[in-house]
Amino acid sequence: MEFRKVFDTIPEQFDRYRPRYSAELFADLIVYAKIDSEKTVLELGPGTGQATDPILVTGCDYHAIELGGNLTEKMKQKYGACPNFHIVNDDFITHDFGSQKFDIIYSAATIQWIPEEIAFSKTFDLLKPGGTLAMMLTKADYKTPNVELYNKIQQVYSEYFKPEIPYEHGSFQYENAVHYGYVMFERREYHGRREFTADEYVAFSGTHCDHIVIPEPYRSKFFAGLRDAVLEAGNKIVFSDTFILFLARKPDGHCIK
Repeated sequence: MEFRKVFDTIPEQFDRYRPRYSAELFADLIVYAKIDSEKTVLELGPGTGQATDPILVTGCDYHAIELGGNLTEKMKQKYGACPNFHIVNDDFITHDFGSQKFDIIYSAATIQWIPEEIAFSKTFDLLKPGGTLAMMLTKADYKTPNVELYNKIQQVYSEYFKPEIPYEHGSFQYENAVHYGYVMFERREYHGRREFTADEYVAFSGTHCDHIVIPEPYRSKFFAGLRDAVLEAGNKIVFSDTFILFLARKPDGHCIK
């Protein structure tokens, strides 16, 4: 199974434990892209809505495309009653959008699963002139808050982290958007904090794509080791999060690089 499809095997766990994004980030994005009821927005791979609520509540004409069938059903359960909500269960890489065009296309830790040439070329074609491409991700640091706990967790990884499928996904170069016609590229940062109990941390760790595919007998020992490490540290692990927002525009005849 492709790594980008494994999330669909754990929709409930994914919904509960995957991190949400900074409220400040969304406030800035909404102002920057002027998102309101007059705008048409496309979210790439929304999962179960980790980055959906702040955009949907603007009243925009919200559209999403989600690869996972179970994740799509979860999205429909959560947002199906909203009149401005629309979702299609398909692969962005091959989906035919017909004549649809969007004012804003955004991705929360999703676009990097799409080959760069398709990701930037197809989003560029789907955007209206002057449209915004927004890409966000989270960098989590649990070493700085507790180095001793971090080192214990690394020992668990060294001993038991043996995924069935090697993770060979390359690093997506967000700044390469400018090579596909985008202008006004910029990077913004926001900060947050998360705190987990041992059981919550184990459940959260189990939502990582390469963690989902750890086979037995390593799987049980790996997650037990993570749990024990956090219990010994007072049943608490703290993450210092950096939320990164990349912004770019499709030229409308007035944009300047």
